[in-house]
Amino acid sequence: MRSKLFRLYNGADTTARAFRYGLLTFDIGTIAFFIVSSLVPHTAWFFIADYSIAAVLSVDFFARLWISQRKSRYLMQPVVIADIVVILTLLAPAFLENFAFLRVIRVLRLLRSYHVLKELRETSRFFKRNEEVIQSAINLTVFIFFVTALVYVLQVRINPQISNYIDALYFTVTTLTTTGFGDITLEGSTGRLLAVMIMVFGVALFLRLVQTIFRPQKVHQECAECGLKRHDPDAVHCKHCGAVVNIETDGDWN
Repeated sequence: MRSKLFRLYNGADTTARAFRYGLLTFDIGTIAFFIVSSLVPHTAWFFIADYSIAAVLSVDFFARLWISQRKSRYLMQPVVIADIVVILTLLAPAFLENFAFLRVIRVLRLLRSYHVLKELRETSRFFKRNEEVIQSAINLTVFIFFVTALVYVLQVRINPQISNYIDALYFTVTTLTTTGFGDITLEGSTGRLLAVMIMVFGVALFLRLVQTIFRPQKVHQECAECGLKRHDPDAVHCKHCGAVVNIETDGDWN
């Protein structure tokens, strides 16, 4: 059983690929559920869904722990600690703040794993060509989602202006883009401190991520002379040293 699980999580066959894509789809659906749940009343179906998600995440957590070669090292990973926090908050949603938004870290980990990236490069020509832009867009989405979730969790119980996830998203985006309409403000010392952190650190990181998405596309091809790795798709000579670079192309970089 242990070897079968290891092949599912790390193998290269069709079944293992389908399994990992299934995990990725489940995590994305889980994030969507957390967003929607902030907009509707928490009736019986909400708690049933909460416990069902917790059950799946618990099975996945213990399966990964079982096949791990160094269990103590595995348990100390930040994404694993986040998984544990998420499972606990899902099992006791009535008593603990719901920090299940940390599942977004897992989606980022899956999308950056060696196996998933290798499979996407092999099966999707579009992904292979636009990998850097797609990765930057994912980073930007994760960043906005994470900051918004922090605003929502810390303010939803004390701030009447933030009653759901959309309100928190609205405040986050207006702050990160320096628009600052001022119709929603964070309350309390914790809220003001969070607002300062978003304005000081968040805006700089936000602009950096946006720049990586819209800057001219480059290809990775190391120059044999100077080692420069990023070049224009149609480059014939290295811009740094002038040496000839042989960039593999299909002839359709338009």
